[in-house]
Amino acid sequence: MKILVTAGPAYEPLDAVRRLANFSTGRLGSELANHLSAIGHEVTLLLGQMSTWHGRPQVSRLLQFDTGANLGEHFRRLSAEPVDAIFHAAAVSDFGFGRIYRREADGSLVEVVAGKVPTNLSGLMVELRATPKLIVGLRDLYPAARIAGWKYAVDGGRSEVVASALEQIRGCRTDLCVANGPAYGDGFGIVFRNGDVRHCPDRTALFHALSDWLNT
Repeated sequence: MKILVTAGPAYEPLDAVRRLANFSTGRLGSELANHLSAIGHEVTLLLGQMSTWHGRPQVSRLLQFDTGANLGEHFRRLSAEPVDAIFHAAAVSDFGFGRIYRREADGSLVEVVAGKVPTNLSGLMVELRATPKLIVGLRDLYPAARIAGWKYAVDGGRSEVVASALEQIRGCRTDLCVANGPAYGDGFGIVFRNGDVRHCPDRTALFHALSDWLNT
């Protein structure tokens, strides 16, 4: 099968030298890509430039992205090729920067426009704006592909993150969602469209379960 796997963090620029990022290392998605490649699939790995995982990707093709918009460009371009499955494990920023303001002594706000925001300014306020959800558009780009998303949650409990995973599946027209993070607890939960959940205690079990799913 021809498979796309995304991994690692996207960032959003504040100015020419500063950025908003996250703690994703790229390890999980990269190791999944290696596993799928090792069992005979033709894998394209889309890996965030800021990934800190130092393993060696052993895939058919490696492409890098920086921002969420850049990853979206890759998705659009690759949609011209045959794709059988997508595992979207990358940590795309939920927010990007809007305008930057400086608060004056009288309380008024003045917009700051600079290639590099001066370090001697204090009392700065920065807008955060929601970024487009790339997973929402994948079904239109890849109507025949199997699509798996991820839901990493910090707050709440296992039932809440499973419910969020189901919401993602139904709202984004995907086929399954991998739930993990502190809200889920140890291991991973593969949430299917019908509401079934398959618990995987570790990465190895997850990779085997996902590769088995491709054969169903």
